[in-house]
Formats: sequence, C-alpha cells, structure tokens
Amino acid sequence: MTRLNIVVGITGGIAAYKAVGVVRALVLAGHDVHVVPTEGALRFVGRPTLEAISRNPVHTELYEGVAEVRHVAIGQAADLIVIAPATANSIAKLAAGLADDLLGNTVLASEAPVVIAPAMHTEMWRHPATRANVETLRSRGVTIVGPAVGQLTGADSGPGRMEEPDEIVRAALERVMGERVSPVSSVAPRDLEGRHVVVSAGGTREPLDPVRFLGNRSSGKQGIAIAEAARARGARVTLVAANLEVADPEGCDIRRVSTALELQAAVTEAAAGADVVVMAAAVADYRPAAVSEAKIKKDQSDDGLTLELVRNPDILAGLGHAPHSGTILVGFAAETEADDERLLALGRAKREAKGADLLVVNRVGWNEGFASDENRILVIGRDGVVVTRAHGTKLSVAHDILDVVVSQVTTAAHAAQSTKEPESA
Repeated sequence: MTRLNIVVGITGGIAAYKAVGVVRALVLAGHDVHVVPTEGALRFVGRPTLEAISRNPVHTELYEGVAEVRHVAIGQAADLIVIAPATANSIAKLAAGLADDLLGNTVLASEAPVVIAPAMHTEMWRHPATRANVETLRSRGVTIVGPAVGQLTGADSGPGRMEEPDEIVRAALERVMGERVSPVSSVAPRDLEGRHVVVSAGGTREPLDPVRFLGNRSSGKQGIAIAEAARARGARVTLVAANLEVADPEGCDIRRVSTALELQAAVTEAAAGADVVVMAAAVADYRPAAVSEAKIKKDQSDDGLTLELVRNPDILAGLGHAPHSGTILVGFAAETEADDERLLALGRAKREAKGADLLVVNRVGWNEGFASDENRILVIGRDGVVVTRAHGTKLSVAHDILDVVVSQVTTAAHAAQSTKEPESA
C-alpha cells in the first residue's frame, strides 16, 4: 500500500467534531496525516485531540516556522488535501484564492488533489453565491463530497449535513489512487475470507391497497454498513434488501424484497449453507388480512376505518429453531425501553426466544436508532452475557459486531476440527 502524505483542513463549523473520524480513518489506513485547522475550528475541537489522533503536531499560525517556510512547505509536501468540514465562508475563500491563514496558504502552495466536504445550513448551501463558488472549485478540479441530506444543528433538516467520515475518506482515496477503494479495506482484517455472509437490511412494507402500506422507519443504514464491513473483511456477501433508503453497497449479491413474506423466502434460500446470517432488517409483525385491489376510498359518513391484521411469520425464530449447525445466526432487537437494565432483560429474553447465537440490541425512538448515522448497541451471547458494547458511526459499529461474529466463527471451526477422528495410519 502506498503511504500518502495527507493534509486534513478543518474549518469552523459544528461538524468539525466529525473531522476527527476522517483523521483517524486515514491514520489507521497507514497514511501520514497533518491537520491544519482554522482558528474557528479550534473552537469546536481542541488541538490536543487533533494531535493525539493524527500523531503529528498541529499548526495554525501563518507566521510560525518562518525559517522552514512552513506556510508553503506543508502544501508542497502533500499528496492529498482534504477539507472537512468546508463551511460556506471557507468555500468562498477557496474560490477567491484567499490566503489569509495557514490553510489557505497550504492549498495555494500545493499541486495535490483537493477534496472538500461542505457543511452548512440548507439556505446557505442553496444560496447562489455558494453554488457559484462550488462550481468554480469544481471547474478547477476540486472534488466535492456531499453534502448529505439530514438533521442539521437545530431542529431543521435538509441538504447541508456533512457527509459521513467513511464516505469522505473513500472518495478522497479514490481521487488520489484512481480506483474504487473502501476506507476500511486497507485496515480491516481479512478474517472473513472465503466465508459467505447473508445480511438482511431495510424495512418491510405490507400493502393495504395499491397506494398505501404498513411500514416502519428503518432506512437500512446499519444493515448496509454490516454488508460493507463484511465485504471489506473478505466475505462473499448476499444482501436481502427491503425498501432501502440509502445507496446499494459495492460488490454484494443484492436480492430485493418488499414484504415480510418475500423477505422470509429470500433469506431462507440465501441462508442455506451460509457461514453467517445477520438479520438486521426491521420486519413487520403484522400484515393486513386482505389487500384491496383498488384504492380504499374515504367515506364521509364513516367515523373511521377498521383494519384486520394477521401475524407475519417470525423469520429470525424460524431460522434459530431450525437446525443451523455451522451457521452463526445474528438477530437484531430494536426496543424503546428507556431503562438500561430492563432493556438488557428484554434482549436476553428475546435472544432465547428466537434461538439466535448473538442478539444485537439497540434503543430506538423518535430521535435515535432508525435513519440516524450513528448507533449504540450491545451484543448478547448464547449464555446471556453481554459480549460487547459499541457506539459510533454505523460502519464502526458494524465492525464491532463482526469482531464478535469472527470470534464465534473461529471458535466453531476449532470445535469442529477437534471433534474429527484422527486419520488412520
């Protein structure tokens, strides 16, 4: 792997805290990372944090290190410059070629590719001045990553959210290496090489009529992250995708479904002979007893509408209580329980009822779990013990889950080997 000299510029927006993840991922990928924050950025993230994560001194002053001509030396030595977050103000300065701080000088003094990740409120992103500045930078060869659509600093939501660190790193490394890469592929162990991993992701939808359905708020982000992480670790991945709201992962065999019955059929088929099955999809417990062939009309004389629902099959329990020797079965339990002890008790009872080898428990609610970019989970093993707890981006959580899965796969393989009769002489 080529070791790159990478400059990470951080500007003064609330998303600056996420830049720590960008720096960390690049360092773990084996690159030499130098952070150049603006004074505004240091109001959000401290210098000691950036130095500890980057493993290099952090400079901000334009007139420090004059003898070594630092204000141009950093840019001259760079193989790649990543600016995350890039505020509306910093984008305007870059477009105008201003160099009133160390970051501006670094960019002007460098011939390296530049990748920026905008982050600002929707109105600022949509402003004609910002749009013109972005187009100017694009015309000069700057790569723009994002912004994403989602929750912003306040109660508002829309385009302007900084793209996730993993995606920024992926795009940045692709730009300089000239090929499709995964930000985790260079650091993830290849401990699932030769294994077949089946992952279900998304949320099922049960139709009421041609235009309406019963569904849930799952976006599929956590399941997608698990599929991507398993692929990076060398697995052959089959993804059973139920109404995803995010982009498809690269390199997976994708089987699209919509309803719980369709997901059951696809997972059951894919799971035959699989080494690992991860049931991350949110599956509807009930479906309408009858589906109307035409749109259900509102009758003004009626007080309401009564629906008859029937239970869907419990897909995880079906897999768990069927013989699955040689397959590690991982279930998910999304609960709204606020008390940690009761949440753990619910998880233990559910793992036993489902027959899963591992159960991932996460708390969900109006503002956490579903559709968010981060997750907080605990994983319960067959003996009811919590084998790991994790909190972070959904990709980092995916790797924490797979760390436990790999340990189970390894243990199972050793047990199978020890039970083999010795070959006769």
